[in-house]
Amino acid sequence: MTDTATKRTPSLRPTGARVGAWSEKYGLLVIWAVLIVVFSVIEGPIFLSLANWQSILGSQSVLLLLAVGLLIPMTAGDYDLSVTGVLGISSMTVALLNVQFGWPIWAAVAAAILASLLAGALNGAIVVFFGVDPFISTLGTGSVFLGVIYWMSNSNTITGVSPELSAWVVGGKILGIPPAFYYGVGACAIVWFVLKYTVFGRQMLFVGRNKPLSRLAGMAVGRLRFLGLVISAFAAGIAGVVYAGTTGSADPTSSQSFLLPTFAAVFLGATVIQNQRFNAWGTLIAVYFLVTGITGLQLLGADSFVQPLFFGGALVVSVALSQFSRRRDAAGSERLGHG
Repeated sequence: MTDTATKRTPSLRPTGARVGAWSEKYGLLVIWAVLIVVFSVIEGPIFLSLANWQSILGSQSVLLLLAVGLLIPMTAGDYDLSVTGVLGISSMTVALLNVQFGWPIWAAVAAAILASLLAGALNGAIVVFFGVDPFISTLGTGSVFLGVIYWMSNSNTITGVSPELSAWVVGGKILGIPPAFYYGVGACAIVWFVLKYTVFGRQMLFVGRNKPLSRLAGMAVGRLRFLGLVISAFAAGIAGVVYAGTTGSADPTSSQSFLLPTFAAVFLGATVIQNQRFNAWGTLIAVYFLVTGITGLQLLGADSFVQPLFFGGALVVSVALSQFSRRRDAAGSERLGHG
């Protein structure tokens, strides 16, 4: 009997481990599917309508671009709380130069991207050259960028952005979904490839796990962190251009509403596909999981406060799950060590 029990135990443990690993990798997808089923049963044809799903998919390109760009510095262990400020500067630059100064739309877009890159370089310089914690420094620069937006716009909304930009962003729909959605998916594919298959991506991951050891290994940690923050700002700049094209305008306040959803998507995305690791496809799933939940609740008649509640709750739950997984893995490693 003892020999039989001994033989059975190893076969049972790997099965449990495989089930646990599967649930961690794909649990959010299962919850998303359950959410869709529940709302479909309650709301019927309205929730399942083609128009509703076209709206869900096509309405989140700005958030997706912001979140995917933020993955790069987050992989290296650096928060960037200024992304929404960069988004606002980018969209306001496009509107200001195109509407009030008469610049061609392509020149206004180029200036917006350049301004975003300069903002990212400022963040990188403060973090790398002055050694300021990125959480504090980008919180500060984000506030500075907000002040710049108010100064640029004189606290006014600027309308009348060239229809040419809107044509590139929301015109020429494919399967009823605007091009901006495909830009976001393309950005996901690029970031996924960079983080998974390039030396730069592997180095960023190593830096995020252990900066002192990365320096000892000969990696240019400062340069990598600097580039991460510049790339994040570049993505926020692209998101700002898309935002201006989507709305046909720019206002000094709306960009700040993206901060909580962006971080919620990034952290929630780290609980799916590659558990405990920031990843592009997980972030895409998280974005559309969140908007599915919010859309379903709004169709049920929920008030406007449901959106910050849903985003805030998702952020707290995702961070808690990540911490739980890390503690469990650490405990398992400790047991193996003692064994």
